[in-house]
Amino acid sequence: MLFSRRRVLAAFVAQGIMAGMARRAHAASRTVRIGYQKYGTLVLLKNRGFLEDALRPLGVSVEWALFPAGPPLLQALVAGALDFGQTGDLPPVFVQAASPDALVYVGHEAPTGTSEAIIVPSSSPIHSVADLKGKRVAVTRGADAHWLLVASLRKYGLSLNDISVSYLLPAAARPAFETGQVDAWAIWDPYLSGANADTRVIATGDDVNGGTQFYLARRGFFEESPDLVRAILAAIAQCDDWATNHRDDVIALLAHSTGLPAEVVARSVAKLHYGLLPMTPEVIAGQQRIADSFHAAGLLATSPEVAVAVPRIP
Repeated sequence: MLFSRRRVLAAFVAQGIMAGMARRAHAASRTVRIGYQKYGTLVLLKNRGFLEDALRPLGVSVEWALFPAGPPLLQALVAGALDFGQTGDLPPVFVQAASPDALVYVGHEAPTGTSEAIIVPSSSPIHSVADLKGKRVAVTRGADAHWLLVASLRKYGLSLNDISVSYLLPAAARPAFETGQVDAWAIWDPYLSGANADTRVIATGDDVNGGTQFYLARRGFFEESPDLVRAILAAIAQCDDWATNHRDDVIALLAHSTGLPAEVVARSVAKLHYGLLPMTPEVIAGQQRIADSFHAAGLLATSPEVAVAVPRIP
């Protein structure tokens, strides 16, 4: 289901998010620091300039920082080097467990579970997650694919203790997978769509209610600059509306950003339903299930209360 900009903005108006957009910025000259990855709505936002256009009249500039994955992006946010960013579902759970007051959820994109998967070579004797027992699996620690792996194993009565895990960033995981150093790879798009065509999917985010991308703000930034948080969300909604209606341009921009062939990016983009959505009790409950599962698996010392990181945007 596609979400029009009108529907998205109406939802945020109901929450009070769009109220007061004309509020004056706190200072004449400010900078918003945003972390982004090579793939996702924020790289489109950066290239289209919607946010710069919105903030220029307020005397606010934008500083962009590129990250290879969600965990290091949020590490920078917690350290105070960023104000805003976008990641998958698991990274903020890990951050909240370690630093409960460091960040807040301010929205999310429409879920796309098929944008993450556990894959094996087509010739592999592994045909289901149950067959992973005793096998070597690559995954990025703390990334959304990490949740996909844990949840998929649990569905088959397994745990990480039943496999040999190699915690690798995508750039290192891909050659390990292609050369047979690992038997399977839990990964997300666009790396998933760019993997060797001679592969087979044995699980996707749809199987475990995964595949949601969240927008997160540093709590201090959120509390001190609600005007800028609202402006960022409005620019994202504008960008999502543009992306929904300009798929060919989206493919071209993301192909340039990732360095992947346009046909690979096209396969990935075809799965997406752009649309900024507010946090809801159902979405919060989904994040809480992830937190509780990782705590039960011994991967988190505590299970954070996700709801406390979802305050109402003033």
